[in-house]
Amino acid sequence: MCGIVGILANKPVAIDLVDALRRLEYRGYDSAGVATLENGHLDRRRAEGKLRNLETRLHEQPLQGHVGIGHTRWATHGRPTERNAHPHMSAKVGVVHNGIIENYRELKAELSSRGHVFETDTDTEAVVHLVTDELDKGLEPIAATKAALAKLQGAFALGIIFAGHDDLMIAARKGSPLAIGYGTGEVYLGSDAIALAPFTDTITYLDEGDWAVMRRSGVEIYDEAGSRVDRPKIKSVASALLVDKGNHRHFMAKEIHEQPEVVSHTLANYLDMGSGTIAFPDLGIDLAKIPRVTISACGTAYYAGLVGKYWIERYARVPVEIDIASEFRYREAPLVDGGLAVFVSQSGETADTLATLRYCKAGGQRIASIVNVRTSSIARESHAVLPTLAGPEIGVASTKAFSCQLSALACLAIAIGRAKGTITPAKEAELVKALIEVPRLMSSMLHSEQQYEDLAQYLSKARDVLFLGRGINYPLALEGALKLKEISYIHAEGYAAGELKHGPIALIDENVPVIVVAPDDDLFEKTVSNMQEVAARGGQIILISDAPAEKCGCKLVAHIKVPKGHDFANPLLYAVPIQLIAYHTAVFMGTDVDQPRNLAKSVTVE
Repeated sequence: MCGIVGILANKPVAIDLVDALRRLEYRGYDSAGVATLENGHLDRRRAEGKLRNLETRLHEQPLQGHVGIGHTRWATHGRPTERNAHPHMSAKVGVVHNGIIENYRELKAELSSRGHVFETDTDTEAVVHLVTDELDKGLEPIAATKAALAKLQGAFALGIIFAGHDDLMIAARKGSPLAIGYGTGEVYLGSDAIALAPFTDTITYLDEGDWAVMRRSGVEIYDEAGSRVDRPKIKSVASALLVDKGNHRHFMAKEIHEQPEVVSHTLANYLDMGSGTIAFPDLGIDLAKIPRVTISACGTAYYAGLVGKYWIERYARVPVEIDIASEFRYREAPLVDGGLAVFVSQSGETADTLATLRYCKAGGQRIASIVNVRTSSIARESHAVLPTLAGPEIGVASTKAFSCQLSALACLAIAIGRAKGTITPAKEAELVKALIEVPRLMSSMLHSEQQYEDLAQYLSKARDVLFLGRGINYPLALEGALKLKEISYIHAEGYAAGELKHGPIALIDENVPVIVVAPDDDLFEKTVSNMQEVAARGGQIILISDAPAEKCGCKLVAHIKVPKGHDFANPLLYAVPIQLIAYHTAVFMGTDVDQPRNLAKSVTVE
């Protein structure tokens, strides 16, 4: 979502602020801005749209201040206009903000009654006026900020600078991540370590409720109660994460092609490939005794969790409760004693997932998180972390992170099954072998993409596309539909194939492509029956399968062949073609593949 950067230096910082913001573009944004302290007073430059528009503004009207804050905004309150872009300022205070101030209406009404004039539609401006109000009462900046923070409700990360104070920046975190970086005579603030990588590899992550007083000489961190605390400095690996597209046209294409490698790395973290066994980390709970697994996630991570449900229930014979994180805690789901709760998130900062984690933790569940960022909020609040070794995923539409999430869930299913005795040593060896083969089989599907380019031209003409799948392939149908609509903006829906005649078949005519995910497994014949129902009504069938085309008994628009793998590993293999269909369709249609409209990489508000 939104990105924050801040720099206290001994040279002009505006250009460095923009460069740091560029490393946060993957989060998604619709406006950007920077503010610096110019001869003791605050000044700023803001622009709608991409960072290049802000750069143009800075070229025309440079800023020379040595202390500054910057922001990329993804609109939550107010339209994505320059007026609503961050930083927000008064004559005394400049603020950048991620998250949502839930009580901003009450604060705005109170402050307006005292003469404060609001100029934007944002919740952030309430913070500006609240801190200003405390300054007007005679408090110094640190005390004023402390008093203001006590009045804020919601999830937020803040970077604040003050007129007349060229060696001071205050950071605060409640629900949204913030990292502080250390240089020589300089300090930095960022939403994540990637933004700070060009400047430093020494990072401190603020804990929940922390706020920090930053000066060039050092940083003082306080907890929510106001007590001085020490947070560890760690060596960040983010400098290795400054990635480019390589030989690919888009980050999404690069990340699709990285899947054989990153899946291999992730599997190597959980498998003893030499012995053909699971080498699973200790989750701090006896897997043989867990009565139920609860999985919660959002978006693509939710569909990975849904595949995990099929795996765990089928192979480990343990019931699995799964829900979208934004719904789970609001229905006040009952939790069984001794249960394992698994949370799946690429960023590890997804607000809904983090809130549900806390609900389950309060309910006595053992918490395991499957995340791509080991230092993330979700990871830090979990009892155990199951990392996905996908590396940074820049494209907003998740690809390699999804495959790595599936890899970790597959290994978890085997680990639970082995502990429960539902998977014998021979079966364990069979399933592990199936997973070990996945990177090779994935790679074989990435040698030629001409069929996807041809198919993209056909799909680009469609207004609606349906995806069908049975059993464990149903989540793949859901994910395929999500990918297509995310980046091509074609309306697409995924359905369980058996549900076709319970409503969706009404949509079928000769203008509706139907993409069928159908491995040649024990459910293939039933899926063929559904395909024939589609064909009888003029639907245009695109089959993704390892079965020969003639086995389906109906005319196909296209047949995307998948190499034959073990049924257990098929979700990993079938992820690749559904990603390539979406990618090439979006490319043909000329959309912004890596940063699709209205979407953000890391959703840090509910």
